[in-house]
Amino acid sequence: RLHTHTFFEAFESFGTFDKVQATLALKYMMLCKVMVGNGDEVAGLADGKYALEYGGKHLDALKAVAHAYTERSLQLFQSALHDYQEELENDKVVHRHLTGLYDGLLEQNITRVIEPFSKVEIEHVAKLVGLPLNTIESKLSQMILDEKFNGTLDQGSGCLIAFDEQSDGTTYKSALETIESMVTVVNSLGDRA
Repeated sequence: RLHTHTFFEAFESFGTFDKVQATLALKYMMLCKVMVGNGDEVAGLADGKYALEYGGKHLDALKAVAHAYTERSLQLFQSALHDYQEELENDKVVHRHLTGLYDGLLEQNITRVIEPFSKVEIEHVAKLVGLPLNTIESKLSQMILDEKFNGTLDQGSGCLIAFDEQSDGTTYKSALETIESMVTVVNSLGDRA
């Protein structure tokens, strides 16, 4: 909330004397709303009273991105990136953050698809997500290495194998306590001998 509030203050301040900077502040405020999970508020900003004075393709681009992110749709996100390529890629700040948003959205979509399976063909995951096999394989590898998914890729069978969730370590703790008790008993027997 603090970030969008700051952008709104900047927008209001610049609005009186610098339309270009005010538009940038509005654009970054919209991006920030998407990044903090309030993408549904972007349409109100883009369609409200500000759209009359500051509207244009740059606001439409962020509105499309917000809609795609709110819908959790990779296809809509890619469509927005394609349709508004110039507006989204020319601004380095927006482009950098959109890469992170897309990556997060891809992880969410993959996680949603693989969640019910203990073993699933990677090709099946790719079909369900709607992306090429090599993209899904690469992302799954990254998720496993980053410990965002507990499993392995079996390249021979082309499958993703999910491991059971790690236990909370109660067995390990119990075993340590037993060993410590045994050490105490052995030491006391040694003292008696």
